[in-house]
Amino acid sequence: MAEQTLSLKTLLRKQPMMRRVLISLIPILIFSIYSHGWRVISVLAVVTVVGVVTEYFFEKSRNGKPTESVLVSCFLFTLILPVTVPYWIAAVGIAFAITFGKQVFGGFARNVFNPAILGRVFVFITFPAAMTNSWTEPFTGFPGGFAKWVPELTDGISSTTPLAAASQGTSLPTHLQLFIGNISGSMGETSAILILIAAVYLIATKTASWKITTSVLAGSLGMEVILYLFGLSRFPDPIYAILSGGVLFGAVFMATDPITAPSTDAGKWIFGFLVGILAAIIREFSLFREGMMFAILIMNSFVPLLDIAVKSAKSGAAKRRVEA
Repeated sequence: MAEQTLSLKTLLRKQPMMRRVLISLIPILIFSIYSHGWRVISVLAVVTVVGVVTEYFFEKSRNGKPTESVLVSCFLFTLILPVTVPYWIAAVGIAFAITFGKQVFGGFARNVFNPAILGRVFVFITFPAAMTNSWTEPFTGFPGGFAKWVPELTDGISSTTPLAAASQGTSLPTHLQLFIGNISGSMGETSAILILIAAVYLIATKTASWKITTSVLAGSLGMEVILYLFGLSRFPDPIYAILSGGVLFGAVFMATDPITAPSTDAGKWIFGFLVGILAAIIREFSLFREGMMFAILIMNSFVPLLDIAVKSAKSGAAKRRVEA
């Protein structure tokens, strides 16, 4: 028994930074259960088992072992899915995320793309019906979802997300509902206040870059203001656009991934602004209502070039100062 316990404790390589991310997600997870029922935990369990096993398979072939970062990927991937997602789609999605978003590059700290977002984009494109047509009305009151398994599927306006409602011109949730999170949507993206509290914790503990979070939100808000002033926005106002969908969740948890984000300060600012601007443009003009995941993946691919360009510019400026 002692050997089994030791084996379980040493299964994952410890990473204090990743553990802090998990801590910041706990209130969001609890609120998700309250809003969507206990099926949230069952989806998370399936995703975590498949994710850890997938990473273990690859790491064992390199005489290594999984890191705690795989748990973060599993939590994030789960929280950006609808609660009604079939278990097999969630399992396929996380297996794809860990394999093609991380392990094909050589494992932790070598990946180019954020694994959780890559998995989300994969299932979103591959299984669009399951990802876009199965929203539920959240539980309210006490005990809410703590006494339920999953909300019933409903038809019509009440079951659509704020982004879908904005696109269709139907009735919209209020700003307060968006802030609290009592709305339809992915399991962990609905409560703006809990995401902001997590942001404060992550920034205070130096786990996430405030430069990236701030610049993503500034870029997205700035572009939404421009589109709103020109009458091109589908949202009631720019603040509503920021509170809707995955903008806040992406800015706090996804764009700030230290492995797939720039390492230079200037690169972080540029990266964040461009993520925010691209997200707003994709949300407003493309068929894909949620542009944050696409914007982050696009900018992930430019991160090496951004860091090289910033370092080259600094080196050139320093050389010119010496010559002067």
